[in-house]
Amino acid sequence: QVQLVESGGGLVQPGGSLRLSCAASGSIFSIISINDMGWYRQAPGKERELVAAITSGGSTNYAASVKGRFTISRDNARNMVYLHMNSLKPEDTAVYYCNADLDYGLGYGVDYWGKGTLVTVSS
Repeated sequence: QVQLVESGGGLVQPGGSLRLSCAASGSIFSIISINDMGWYRQAPGKERELVAAITSGGSTNYAASVKGRFTISRDNARNMVYLHMNSLKPEDTAVYYCNADLDYGLGYGVDYWGKGTLVTVSS
């Protein structure tokens, strides 16, 4: 079984920065490759939404609300994905989840989620 483990969340003041990390671990040897990776977030009382995604080739996609402030990147050799968050706003407060689409050679990807890391933006 593969696990995704997020880290880097915490309390930050408005205008501050944080970097989230997500590491894929466990039975990595059993997968062919990691396809798309991404970050989602869920604020209290709201649905989970896509924040940013990155393909295995490095193409990125961002939610309009974070474009220009957040940057997603990945390290394929280490099976990790990062989210650099700048100019944080109170409305960025949420639990942030890591997501990865894994290729087991089945002809379709298998979706995995981390357990989430809390980001709180408050003065």
